[in-house]
Amino acid sequence: MNWNNLMNVSRIGDNRRNYDKSESRSAFQRDFDRIVFSSAFRRLQDKTQVFPVPASDFVHSRLTHSIEVSSVGRTLGNLAGEFIISKEAELEKNSISTHVFGDVVAAASLAHDVGNPPFGHSGEDAISEFFLDRKNEFEKLNLNHKEWNDLIHYEGNAHGFRLLTNHHPDEAKGGLRLTYATLATFAKYPRESFVSKDDLIDAEIKRTSSKKFNFFQTERNYFSEVASETGLIQLSKIDSEALVWCRHPLSFLVEAADNICYRLIDLEDGYKLNFIDFEEVESLLMPFMFLSGDKKTALNKYEKITDKGEKIGYLRAKAISILINQTMDVFKENYEGILGGLFDSELTDNIKSVDLLEDKIKKANIFLYNRKPVVEIEITGNKIISGLLEIYLNAQYNPTNKLNSKMLELLPNQFIATKNDSDYLKLMKTVDFIARMSDSYALNLYRRLSGQSLPVIG
Repeated sequence: MNWNNLMNVSRIGDNRRNYDKSESRSAFQRDFDRIVFSSAFRRLQDKTQVFPVPASDFVHSRLTHSIEVSSVGRTLGNLAGEFIISKEAELEKNSISTHVFGDVVAAASLAHDVGNPPFGHSGEDAISEFFLDRKNEFEKLNLNHKEWNDLIHYEGNAHGFRLLTNHHPDEAKGGLRLTYATLATFAKYPRESFVSKDDLIDAEIKRTSSKKFNFFQTERNYFSEVASETGLIQLSKIDSEALVWCRHPLSFLVEAADNICYRLIDLEDGYKLNFIDFEEVESLLMPFMFLSGDKKTALNKYEKITDKGEKIGYLRAKAISILINQTMDVFKENYEGILGGLFDSELTDNIKSVDLLEDKIKKANIFLYNRKPVVEIEITGNKIISGLLEIYLNAQYNPTNKLNSKMLELLPNQFIATKNDSDYLKLMKTVDFIARMSDSYALNLYRRLSGQSLPVIG
């Protein structure tokens, strides 16, 4: 792969070329701004990260998490840019300067969670389980095996790509019309939902990018376009029907930024909610302090802080700085393999502090994820999403029923199935409507439609 293709500033759905070149704002900064002002990003303010947001004004929502990941991602991208330009100075002649690497990683990181349905990852599970539990019922529909796999392995990353690239009926083609580079960097799992070993050129190579998938069948052509425009290496056989590519090199940095943030920030949230005590958090984060180049000064400053919450915040900041530097070391060491599509594991799985981040801190994270409020969210969210799917799919497939016809009147036009829609598209439109909801909206809508509460009039 080469950076002239990988940093493609052309926009999906837009035939104009280079129209948004500006000395004051890069094409990728425009991507960032388009994401910030999108409704999908705005809804993240009411989507659970780990802990129930209304219970505290401190804990992170998907929105604050995404902003923090973007901040770390920008730093990683800037550092990567410095390294890449030092190796390939001729890139600057094509307006690919150091800072644009940070811009594209920041934009992709900002969008990395826009596809998450209500109630976090349990929402994804709820959608998948809904279709799995009704396999006999849905087998009667005209779905091929790939379409069926999209539903029973429902993936927020694929929904995110769908949100970013799908246009509203009243808007221009291409959704937010992001650059090919940002969309490719956004995709940590550049493959479709069903891929067999026989489809792959080298099935024996273990790849982190194969854990999930990044596009539904509805966006198959769009993703092929992104992969082609950025020059991603195809990993599926030419004569295969499957579509699989290697990652864009900068997507490794998006993943690392996400890993660093949620591993550390979840500890901070857990402390604020009294799920984990100060001494344990301190013992987990203090080792990073001793890896700091200014550890003597930093320790002296730390000792002067009296508030325990502020102490944890200081340790967290130091830990992020250390982990950013260690991540960049791994990126540099594996640069040729990353660019050649041969390296395919998480950067943070290869850092010097991996035993601390992915063992001790990870175990503490798992402890927090099993606290009562988190489990209650999973259970409640599953019931709400299953209930809403039941209600709206019944309406979509039985529209002549009087009650169902009224139900469809509540749906925005873009989610109402037409007579020309395939069964797959009918299902996807219904899932789209529910997956876009915020936690509170899903909860309140389910209560009203199930007769547990009445809407307020006036």
